[in-house]
Amino acid sequence: MIQFLLNNTLVTEQEIDPNLTVLNYLRGKQRRSGTKEGCASGDCGACTVTLGKEVDGEMRYETVNSCLTLVSSLQGKQLITVEDLRQGNDLHSVQQAMVDCHGSQCGFCTPGFVMSLFTLQKNSAGWDRHQAELALAGNLCRCTGYRPIMAAAQQACEQPACDSFNQNQANIAQRLQALSNNEMQTIASGDKRCFIPKTIEQLAHIFQAHPQAKLLAGGTDLSLQITQHYRAIPTLIALEQVEALKICRLDGEVIELGAGASLTHCYQFLSEHIPAFSEMLQRFASLQIRNQGTLGGNIGNASPIGDAPPMLLALNASLLLQQGERLRALPLEDFFLGYRQTALQAGEFIRAVRIPLVTVSPDFVAWKVSKRLDDDISAVFAAFNLQIEQNRVMQARIAFGGMAAIPQRARACEAALQGQPLTPDTLARACAALAEDFQPLSDFRASADYRLQVAKNLLRRFYHRHTGELTITEVSRYVS
Repeated sequence: MIQFLLNNTLVTEQEIDPNLTVLNYLRGKQRRSGTKEGCASGDCGACTVTLGKEVDGEMRYETVNSCLTLVSSLQGKQLITVEDLRQGNDLHSVQQAMVDCHGSQCGFCTPGFVMSLFTLQKNSAGWDRHQAELALAGNLCRCTGYRPIMAAAQQACEQPACDSFNQNQANIAQRLQALSNNEMQTIASGDKRCFIPKTIEQLAHIFQAHPQAKLLAGGTDLSLQITQHYRAIPTLIALEQVEALKICRLDGEVIELGAGASLTHCYQFLSEHIPAFSEMLQRFASLQIRNQGTLGGNIGNASPIGDAPPMLLALNASLLLQQGERLRALPLEDFFLGYRQTALQAGEFIRAVRIPLVTVSPDFVAWKVSKRLDDDISAVFAAFNLQIEQNRVMQARIAFGGMAAIPQRARACEAALQGQPLTPDTLARACAALAEDFQPLSDFRASADYRLQVAKNLLRRFYHRHTGELTITEVSRYVS
């Protein structure tokens, strides 16, 4: 059984298909057709809804793509859709802003924009164009154009009106607190079921009992099996309620990031400790995806184009894995065995990611190359962690995504740099060595030649960033 608030109404669901998305639940069971299906893959934002969570007695609001959110994620939350924004006989101030600024044309994408604007208004202390762009980057419009929508965002943030959500905030927080408990929950329909553990111990026990189950963290990748490939998942274990998996902390000289921490949470935490890592997380998909997707999920799905693994490889990260009561540490570079293959054993899960601060260079930097700036998947992702003293490379850890079947270190390139002065000749040798490290594939995102050239150019960019020079020595001199 799961319980949540649909705006102000308590909803209890027990016999419900755990493969059901919130989008289809709203449109099919609740008959709320305001939320639209555009892409069913988390790209367009037409299905955006807002989830309210109680945190320390206060309400926090986040946008998510309802097309990728499974119903188990609603447990203990407030679900707000565009139908809920009406203020008596009046429009909500964000809806009125869209009207005043002519931000809607065909109207199909408008509910998603409105919900993103609503959440932006709730989380803002005033107008900030950069924050507005981040909030709206996951919402696409093909008719109106973005200028009037940005004008609506400015009006909504500069002229927020007290609404029913402000007035009821304390009451809603108390009601959500009352839904919280430490008992493992289950929802099921027919032969499909989903377990919702609340503690690490419950998770470890149920995963050992059902090692064939799929772990549902944010679900932004796993849900595509349902929405795009039309494959139902018989047994799910939802991790969202396991608070111990979300802890991010500095433990002595080690940063520990819970595998269940959302990418938004990781971005906020790492901004102080590894700013370059944090900055790149802003390029990860859209805000809706970052609010829901987890660091552990981005590692565990073993995609060759995940954004986090190359950075973590360059930073010498390790994983804390758990199977039953047994814990083991594993270097991240030993985790990826092949395309979508990992070293996880049956019933074993990622508990945390650990980054030793001693390996983090002040020159650490990462870059993502994709067809568009926001809400896109990498063609090539590069992370450079070089320890440089008096212009000599003392240590080098370089990793790439999109260049092989797995996220991978560039060991020949590292060897060409190790112990050498950072000069144009050294750079040329290191660029040539990348061809030894990688033989990338061609696909619809980029050709193999393009990927290899981009990888070399990103290394040159690092050199230019560190030295200020842009001299490029002919690489062919060093190719036998």
